[in-house]
Amino acid sequence: ILLKIMATNGDSVAPEDCFDVEKVTNIFERSLIDEDDVRMDDYLEAYEEIMKFFLLMGSVFTFVSSDVRSKLDILYEFRKTDTDELQHFNTIKTMLLYEKDGNLLLQKGYVSGSRTLLRLHRGLEFVYEFLNRLLTVADDEKAHNVCKSAYNDTLAKYHAFLIRKGAQVAMYTIPTRGDLLRRVCCNMEVARALELLPEMLTQMRLAYDRTNELYTLHDLHELP
Repeated sequence: ILLKIMATNGDSVAPEDCFDVEKVTNIFERSLIDEDDVRMDDYLEAYEEIMKFFLLMGSVFTFVSSDVRSKLDILYEFRKTDTDELQHFNTIKTMLLYEKDGNLLLQKGYVSGSRTLLRLHRGLEFVYEFLNRLLTVADDEKAHNVCKSAYNDTLAKYHAFLIRKGAQVAMYTIPTRGDLLRRVCCNMEVARALELLPEMLTQMRLAYDRTNELYTLHDLHELP
């Protein structure tokens, strides 16, 4: 399912459509439960906010956002199947265990939640790396180089040649760091966004690392 990309030609954006750094921080922090798990509802809510980042960037991130919506919707449908007694998809850990122990990952015709979330997990690594490296760029400096390096180190390894080339060409349209943050963090001043960004990245990384460790523990990183 292809997303309709929002225009980014300077049109005003409603506050609820802005990428809210503080909100993403709070959701990811809330998602961390027990010592090693991530609550699914919070993870999906945080990703909804990240989708706003993609949309506000416009067509440059089509290569990331084109099927994220469908993957989120698949996981929402799985959550609807949970009952009060059986919470198979309540957390990332319970989902992986349920599908692995039930041999569902090899079941023909079964749409795997574990496989679906793995694609979102890979996208989250790219977002983290891009925003983390963005902190090293001056406000008046073009941000396409850090975006390209983040992409090459993360998502590029999972993309076909034509997608990689198209993405790398599109990245040259990314503006300066200041203009980029003004565009996506349209509900706050750039200075405030930069002040809050490190804590957001900390919480995002914690959620990413917990998820990554669960996939490593259950040997599920190579799901086709």
